[in-house]
Amino acid sequence: MRIMTTLPPPAAELSADEARRVALRAQGFLGAPDRRGGVRGVLRHLGAVQLDTISVLARSHELIPYARLGAVGRGAVEDAYWTEGHAFEYWSHAACVLPVEEWPHFAFRRRAYRDRPQWHHDLPDDAYETVIKQLRAEGPLTATELGGAKNGGEWWDWSASKIAVERALMVGEVVCTERRGWKRVYDLAERAIPAALREEEPTDAECLRRLVRQAGQSLGVGTRADIADYHRLKGEQFDAVVADSGLVPVAVEGWAKPAWADPAALATAPKGRHRTTLLSPFDSLIWERARTERIFGFTHRLEAYVPKPKRVHGYFAMPLLSGGRLLGRVDPAREGRTLVARQVSLDTAKAVEPMARALREAAEWVGCDLVRVERVDRPELAGPLVAALG
Repeated sequence: MRIMTTLPPPAAELSADEARRVALRAQGFLGAPDRRGGVRGVLRHLGAVQLDTISVLARSHELIPYARLGAVGRGAVEDAYWTEGHAFEYWSHAACVLPVEEWPHFAFRRRAYRDRPQWHHDLPDDAYETVIKQLRAEGPLTATELGGAKNGGEWWDWSASKIAVERALMVGEVVCTERRGWKRVYDLAERAIPAALREEEPTDAECLRRLVRQAGQSLGVGTRADIADYHRLKGEQFDAVVADSGLVPVAVEGWAKPAWADPAALATAPKGRHRTTLLSPFDSLIWERARTERIFGFTHRLEAYVPKPKRVHGYFAMPLLSGGRLLGRVDPAREGRTLVARQVSLDTAKAVEPMARALREAAEWVGCDLVRVERVDRPELAGPLVAALG
């Protein structure tokens, strides 16, 4: 393992526009979508799809493949993730759906949890063994089925069985194999993960090298912070393996810090058709705010947890991607079979038609017949937007 101490000269120099297009192609928004690979292809390509409890149009892990593939059925999305052992849930960028073949490469994180001196929760002596025995006897179960998730107090007041099964999840004895009614479904790793993958035990350096390479490939080009953040690695972990990761140093116009790129992303110029779509705030194209501002000149903040009077763009504002640019955002809601655009922000009049198209497609995808616009931040564009929707 070679720890990076000095930066080698850049293998290439990219303009800001080239870096933006490299990033778009790497994330699946430039060029023909991989419809044959489908949802599973998107998951393998991205390496991680973030989960979140918020559901407006749909949950974020459904919005991610929709943004790249179009109106794939929501049931088909869930089946693609959770049937036939193709994926598992674990801590990556956050709680994420991960391709099952990446199981060995999170061994470094499972070992770190196993070595923790304490877990901030006291646990009765037999609670852990009881949960394991119950899963072995009864098969996959939710925390409720294991005896209840809470003690009856605040939301963080977990029951002993919930603490135990989460501990087993973190260390890898138990796996989350699906979400059922948004509850984690737990099973024993010995049943849920193929033996060949369980038997792999890469070193920490091997795990980190793989995850840095995978993040670089999924981002196309990124700074140290961009690439480390993809799977929530520490900067020093990145430093320890980047020299042997296969990524190459590059210089990007306007970027104050050094960057690395996937050599395959540099081999050909990124060309093809751009997607026009609404993005989940948890989409890996934009989940890191500093990177989004650097690449797109677009400042975005999830305001779901901001007090309502202080929100600027709305509860779950979804950026509009069109022509490889972020042109505005919309805070959507659903009322029966009507998609409500509660607040629309548009950068210029050129964003009107793309926003209308994205709203119509999203409405059709979630089974809405109508789109109603409530507020546009630039009143002079309200009429043209309504007309374009009509």
